Amino acid sequence: MTHTLQNAGLLVARILLSAMFILAGIGKLGDVQGFAGYVASGGLPGFLAWPVIVLEILGGLALLVGFQTRLAALGLGLFSVATGVLYHFVPADQMQMTIFMKNLALAGGYLALALVGAGQWSADAALGRKSATATA
Repeated sequence: MTHTLQNAGLLVARILLSAMFILAGIGKLGDVQGFAGYVASGGLPGFLAWPVIVLEILGGLALLVGFQTRLAALGLGLFSVATGVLYHFVPADQMQMTIFMKNLALAGGYLALALVGAGQWSADAALGRKSATATA
């Protein structure tokens, strides 16, 4: 695979994997109180709504531009697994299990980005971070 193709693929992966979190975080701003209730329904304190919103928006934006990509991807991947387990692991409900499996699949994508880095078309590369890619 050429470096250009690899860098283009990593950019597309970052765009696709970041869009969900950015949009979800922004969407939660419309009803933070309601989201806090949802957080509490999973057994966590409702005040965690704001840190979750910040993680989704800032983590998603970091991934999008390729800034601290490995760390952002690892954080979003762990978040995907945790929310899957806490809110969607309901074996008796096929729809919730589909969402649970989607969260695990997303975590796999985030893990891949954490391992290989952002690619050369990223803020990490522009800032001269040697870890922008594993192969560059």
